[in-house]
Amino acid sequence: MRRKPFLPSSPNMPPMRIPPIQCLLSFEALARLRSVTAAAEELNVTPSAVSHRIRQLESRVGQSLFARGDFSLTEAGSLYLAKVRPAIKALEPPAVSSATRGGRVRLRISAPPTFSRQILLPRLPLFRHAYPEVELTLLVSIPLINVSAEPADIDIRFGRADEPGLQKMGLMADEIFPVCSSEYLHEAGLFEGFSTEETIARAQLIRNPLEPWRTWFDFCGLALPEPLEGAQFNDVGLSLDAAVAGYGVALARGKLAVPWLDSGRLIRISPKAVASPHQHYLCWKSGTLDRWECSAFVDWLKAAVP
Repeated sequence: MRRKPFLPSSPNMPPMRIPPIQCLLSFEALARLRSVTAAAEELNVTPSAVSHRIRQLESRVGQSLFARGDFSLTEAGSLYLAKVRPAIKALEPPAVSSATRGGRVRLRISAPPTFSRQILLPRLPLFRHAYPEVELTLLVSIPLINVSAEPADIDIRFGRADEPGLQKMGLMADEIFPVCSSEYLHEAGLFEGFSTEETIARAQLIRNPLEPWRTWFDFCGLALPEPLEGAQFNDVGLSLDAAVAGYGVALARGKLAVPWLDSGRLIRISPKAVASPHQHYLCWKSGTLDRWECSAFVDWLKAAVP
């Protein structure tokens, strides 16, 4: 099917938002050099960054700009290049200064502490390898109220993420089950699945407002109230460390608890598990993904997280 040529908006149509300057610079370089590698070297970024910028630009303009085989321009690409080159020429001094900054761009991410340690940090070397020009800053947030030390470009939040003006994407769901240390189990005795009022009554329950015990009670068909006594922590990792220290039984999230379980510091006391009603989200303010580095991080993390 023949593609329609790219045409400017008519006076009766709303004006198109201008694409990010990084996308336009990559488009002009690739159109001139006909090589992703050469364009990446000239812009001092990775080839994958150039490819990502081109995909973002084509999505913005709604047209294929290159013939994929040899990077020759399509009809729409030729028409668009005629507009892009003089625009870049006119803006060249400030554009080069603000867009490259020595070939590096900054990206600020906030995430809860246990997610940062167990999920994000082990995978970040892969992101750094794919996007070495991105200088990443990781900020720790308070899980319950989604507060970080400083503003971030992308927030990883747990539970509710319904702040007005905030866009979100589901990132990681999980299931929960009860755990304790072997020493505590030896002290309290076997719990036989931890699914009856009798067995649960024999345990000290470690409380966490992020994962209330009510979810487990409902799963077991028990009309027990949420416990009002016992140690309480507002971080999953702290709850698991408290269980290791012998504080009692904690609810573990399967994906976050892997290190504690694999090391033997904690053991499952029930073979059953229930899906948590909460999950981790990727959150950002409107317009954030117009920046290629933010869009690249969201795409990468969505693919990297189990």
